Amino acid sequence: MKKITCIIRPSKLEHVKECLGREGIKGMTVTHVIGCGLQKGKTAQYRGNLYEIDLLPKVKLELVVLDENVDKIIKLIVAEAKTGEIGDGKIFVSPVENAIRIRTSEEGETAL
Repeated sequence: MKKITCIIRPSKLEHVKECLGREGIKGMTVTHVIGCGLQKGKTAQYRGNLYEIDLLPKVKLELVVLDENVDKIIKLIVAEAKTGEIGDGKIFVSPVENAIRIRTSEEGETAL
């Protein structure tokens, strides 16, 4: 099993979520976060004063999937989240040793 963590633009969340749902992925965790990378924020004007906004709103999407589905899911996320502009986000893939469904105590792939 692998854990896929994506940091994407908030405007792309619904597109990515719908696409993953069509592929049978139902379990995911979505967190609204702020951060910066190559995009490095922006300058905004408020009441005549300039302000540096260096932490921008993003969405962190986390899901655990079977090893054989990782490549397909990454391609789907990239296709739906990509705008071609700096700030589109990142995807991280990590190994998952085990998963346990609390309600039934099922372990491993059956817990997903």
